Amino acid sequence: MKIFIDGEFYPEAEAKISVFDHGLLYGDGVFEGIRAYNNRVFKLSEHIDRLYDSAKAILLEIPYTKEELSEAVVETCRQNGMKNGYVRLVITRGPGYLGLSPDRCKKPTVIIIAALLELYPKEFYENGLAVITAPTTRTNPAALNPAIKSLNYLNNIMAKVEGSLAGVHEVIMLNSEGLVAECSGDNIFVIKNGVMRTPPIYMGALGGITRQTIVDLADQIGVPFQEQPMTRYDLFVSDEMFLTGTGAEVIPVVKVDGRSIGDGSVGEKTKQFMTAYSELTQTDGPVILSE
Repeated sequence: MKIFIDGEFYPEAEAKISVFDHGLLYGDGVFEGIRAYNNRVFKLSEHIDRLYDSAKAILLEIPYTKEELSEAVVETCRQNGMKNGYVRLVITRGPGYLGLSPDRCKKPTVIIIAALLELYPKEFYENGLAVITAPTTRTNPAALNPAIKSLNYLNNIMAKVEGSLAGVHEVIMLNSEGLVAECSGDNIFVIKNGVMRTPPIYMGALGGITRQTIVDLADQIGVPFQEQPMTRYDLFVSDEMFLTGTGAEVIPVVKVDGRSIGDGSVGEKTKQFMTAYSELTQTDGPVILSE
């Protein structure tokens, strides 16, 4: 494996950053998870745009243009011969000292890793997930806006641990008002009476690239769509439910907090979205290796 660090490629064993990097010391930085399918980097421009938005929100200046960083992502895939897989793009504040202030961090660190990823076993896509509501709530946007895809994921990690202890692979996170925000790593969609709904971003969710792709596909599939604040009750009584994320793609949910969703099987509309999304991944994005 060859890893991109600050403009150079290093073998995995030699890929190192400073122990004084504030990304390591304080989680000070931003990242994107990006997928490659069928020799193309999927939704690359959308991921790059979101990365720059996250960086701007935390006053982190990325030392590359969007075009340069996009090409670096594609080149990292080429260097690793990866036509299908996962790319982790990380921008840290860079090395500084053992204080909180970023003033002494003179140069951000840019890291790109291309590797394989499988979040959920195949049978969960066929039969659906069971999820629970995590005791840990989503970070209040007034404290740290979840729209910023920062390196500090402890809030999500604690919720994920609670799910693991309960024997499930994903959890629902509520916001400080008790409304549905998102999952520990995925956005949430429900279908009720033929209408697809998802919580608004201001409820405490990340503006997912896959989330927006599903919204865009709704017209194509012929499913009305609404952004709407939701409670756990709205999840319990939904006809269908699915989660979306770069790693998870589109994965059905058939049980929430012990309640079956619909008849307890993967919904027909959910299957349509899964198929449409899968087809789109095969044709979208810049080509990695010329045939």
